[in-house]
Amino acid sequence: MSELRLRDRAAAWLGDARTAAVVEVVSVRGSVPRGVGTRMLVGVDESLGTIGGGHLELKAITVARAMLAGRVGERIERSFALGPSLGQCCGGAVTLAFAPLDAEALSRWPASAPLFHLQLHGAGHVGRAIATLLCTLDVDVDWFDERDEGFPDASTLGSPWPAHIRRISIDTVEREVASAPAGACYLVLTHEHALDLRITEAILRRGDFAFCGLIGSRTKRATFSRRLAERGVPAPAIERLTCPIGAVGIAGRAPEIIAVAAVAELLRTASAAAAPLAAASDVASR
Repeated sequence: MSELRLRDRAAAWLGDARTAAVVEVVSVRGSVPRGVGTRMLVGVDESLGTIGGGHLELKAITVARAMLAGRVGERIERSFALGPSLGQCCGGAVTLAFAPLDAEALSRWPASAPLFHLQLHGAGHVGRAIATLLCTLDVDVDWFDERDEGFPDASTLGSPWPAHIRRISIDTVEREVASAPAGACYLVLTHEHALDLRITEAILRRGDFAFCGLIGSRTKRATFSRRLAERGVPAPAIERLTCPIGAVGIAGRAPEIIAVAAVAELLRTASAAAAPLAAASDVASR
C-alpha cells in the first residue's frame, strides 16, 4: 500500500477506535530495504504497509503486537542489524520506533506529496488500463472524457475507483488544461484525433508541463508536429511532445502493456524532477 493511502487508512482506523501500532523507520545505516520515515500499521490481526519485508518485518510485527497485548501506552525504539542473525544480507542497520496509533502518532505522520499530478484525457481501453494502475500509487489524477458514458463504474480489476482518481465528464476538455498545476503531467488518448490535437496544442502553449504524452504512431507525431507548427506553436515546445508514449524497449500494443509502459515513463519523469531536491536535502542534512 502506498504511503499516502496508508496514512488515510491509519486515520480511518483511529476514527474506528481500532487498537493498532505505528511502526516507523527512524534511522538507518548502510544498505537497508526502506528509508527513514517509512511506516506500517500493525493491528491485532492485520498489518498494512511495509518497512521492507523479510525477517525484519516479521520481528517488527512481533514487537508491535507484544506492545499491543501489554497495552503499552508510550513510544519505544528498537535497533536491528540486517545481517545473519535476521537472515538478511543487506548488511546495514535499522532503528524502528513503535507507538500506539493515537492522535499524537497521526500528527507526527506527515501527509506526503503525490508523486505527480496527471491530467489523463480519454476513457477508452488504454485510459482505463492506465487509471487502474494509478489506483495503487500516490498520485493525483484528473481524468477527463467528453462522453458521459465513457467512464466505467470500476477499474479493470473490478475494484471501485479511489478518491485520487477523479472522473470528470465535460465538454471542451481542452479548456481544462489551464486548471492543472505547474509541472503537471499530461496523457492525451481520446477517441478523436481532432480532439487530441486541440488538447495537445493547449498543453504545449502552456509550456510549464513536466511531461506531455500523446498516444499514436511516429506518423501521427509527424502530422501533429506539422499542424501545430502551422498554428504557431513554438518549435521547442513541439520537440517536448512524446509520441508514441511508453518506456523505450517495452513492446506490445495491448492496452495493459501500453499502460505499464506509459506509467513507467511518468514515474521516470517524476523521479528525475525529484532527484535534485533529494540531493539538496541530503547535503543540507549533513
